Amino acid sequence: MNTYFVEKAKMTLAGVSIRTTNEAEMGPDGGLSQLWETYFQSNVAGQIATVNPEYIYALYTDYESDASGAYTVVIGHEVAEERHLEGSQLEEGELEENEIEESQLVENQFSYAAVPESKYMVFTTKKGPVFEVVAQAWGEIWAYFKESGEVRTYTGDFEIYDSRNFDPADTQVEIYIAIE
Repeated sequence: MNTYFVEKAKMTLAGVSIRTTNEAEMGPDGGLSQLWETYFQSNVAGQIATVNPEYIYALYTDYESDASGAYTVVIGHEVAEERHLEGSQLEEGELEENEIEESQLVENQFSYAAVPESKYMVFTTKKGPVFEVVAQAWGEIWAYFKESGEVRTYTGDFEIYDSRNFDPADTQVEIYIAIE
């Protein structure tokens, strides 16, 4: 798996969400496949003003602790921060640096999440069936960070899918892991 480092500015995502754990996702009670179905049925990109609507994000945020605790997943798109803040309870500057909070605001049944500016280690999967290559990549990422000098911040990690050339049977995904 290829890796590189990048710094990204803060962004706001809007989409559908669930709260889950890795343990739940490995068993029959996993909700991520249903969340993807909900995303595709909801037409998020067609109902809100998105930034780069061709990019679908799967954001892992609001970590309870680390990879073993509960977390929230938001599948959706980047939106302009000003749009997100309109009508919400958040004031500009209210989020602390390196902190993610999911707003309680749900507009048109969509959840919003703020992703802070961060340094990321980006893992590029091999090409193949999407659920297979993404699951394999996460296994490699967890193993990497057990042995690595790099430290995860658990402030928000995400996968990016390019819908312009998305083939579920043969795709490649970038996974961004927030690090110190």
